[in-house]
Amino acid sequence: MRCDLLLLKVFLSVLSIEMMVIQAVCPHMCSCKGTVVDCSKRDLTTATLPSSFPPHTSELHLNDNHLTSLPNSLLDSLPSLRLAVLHGNPWSCDCGILYLRGWLLKQRNDALIWNVTCMSPAHLKGRLVVYLVEEEVLESCRYWLCNLALASQISLFIFIIVQALLLAFVIFFLRRFERLTKEARRAAAETFAPEDDAHSNEYANLKDRSM
Repeated sequence: MRCDLLLLKVFLSVLSIEMMVIQAVCPHMCSCKGTVVDCSKRDLTTATLPSSFPPHTSELHLNDNHLTSLPNSLLDSLPSLRLAVLHGNPWSCDCGILYLRGWLLKQRNDALIWNVTCMSPAHLKGRLVVYLVEEEVLESCRYWLCNLALASQISLFIFIIVQALLLAFVIFFLRRFERLTKEARRAAAETFAPEDDAHSNEYANLKDRSM
C-alpha cells in the first residue's frame, strides 16, 4: 500500500513538472535567454502574436514589429515582468488600444511611455498612447461602430433584395407551371374528345343494324 502511494506521489510530481515545463516553453517565433523573451523584428502582427509567454518572463521585447494592438490581459499574466519594449510598432489608437493605454498608465518606466505612439487614425498620429484622452479613443470607437452599423444595414438590405428576387422567381415558376398544366389538360381533352365521338357513332350504327 505504501509502495502504491509512493508511486502515485512520484507520478503526480513528474506530471506537475511536465506541466510547468510546458507553460515555460518559449514561443517558437521568439528567442529566450533566461527570463528575457525577445520577439523583436519578427514581423509579428496582432494576429500572429503569441497568445502567452513564459510566466517567469522579466523582460519582453516586442519592438519593431507590425503590432497595432495587444490582446487584453496579455501582459497582466506575467507577474515577474519588469520591462516591456514596445516601440517601433504602428499602434492603431482605436478601441483596441484601450488595454495597452491602461497598462502603460500603471507603469513607472518613462522610457516605455515616450516610445509608444499612435500611427493611426490620422488625427492621432504621433500622439503618445499613454496620454490619449479616453474620450478621443471612444470617439474613434463610435466611428467604428457607425461603420459597422452601416455595413450591417447594407448587408441586410442586400439580403432582403435577394430574398425578394428568390420569392419572385418562385412565384413566376409556380404560375408558369400552373399555365403549362392547364394547357396540358386542355390538349388532352381535345385529343380524347374525337375518339369519344367516334365510339358513340360506331355504337349508334351497330344499334341500328341490330334493329
